Order: sequence, then structure tokens, then C-alpha cells
Amino acid sequence: QVQLAESGGGLVQAGGSLRLSCTASGLTFSSYSMAWFRQAPGKERELVAGISWSGATTHYGPSVEGRFSISRDNPKNTAYLQMDNLQPEDTAVYYCAADRWGLATASGNMDHWGKGTLVTVSS
Repeated sequence: QVQLAESGGGLVQAGGSLRLSCTASGLTFSSYSMAWFRQAPGKERELVAGISWSGATTHYGPSVEGRFSISRDNPKNTAYLQMDNLQPEDTAVYYCAADRWGLATASGNMDHWGKGTLVTVSS
């Protein structure tokens, strides 16, 4: 019933930009904090960014601070991740996740996950 659908991934050259979208259905979107995580092959899943239910508070992983920006549009049931100045080390599968009770800071506290979208950054 609950579905998070990511889109916007693809291949981009270093220094370029992409905007990921996550559209939610089957839940009351404004009741959830939202987050983006990423996972590269053979590596642990890591937090990229999180945003509170209202969008008033955001937080970022240290590797993307200053380059990525998370936002949300509650009437559209959509969260976004604007990624600027992409680097090869940003290559990963990016996952959207929803947190009903928390602040979208921990992978283990997420209640729903999308299937992921691949971002590949070439040199």
C-alpha cells in the first residue's frame, strides 16, 4: 500500500547537477520526516540528508554538506534532493525513506523505503 517512488537518477559528469524526486503514496506525507540515503557497492548505507515533516529543519551528511539540498512539497507528496557539483565518489544507489516518529537521522528508524535510483558520476 505504501510506496515511495524515486526518479531523476542517471549518468552525469563530475561537476554537474541532478535533482532526485521521491513521490509518496499510501501515507499521510506531512506526518513523516523524509530522508535520502545512499549505498555504493561493497559499502555501508549512509545518510545523505534529512528533512522534518514541515520542512523547517534539515540536516546533511558531512560528505555532501554545502553541495546537496533537501526539500519537500507536501501538497505534492514529494521530497527532492538537489545535487550540485557532483563528484565520482557520489556514485551510488540513492534511496528515499520515510520516518513516522523520528527525525530522519538513522537508517534503522525508517518506516518505509523506496527501491532506489542509481546515480553515476564520471570523471
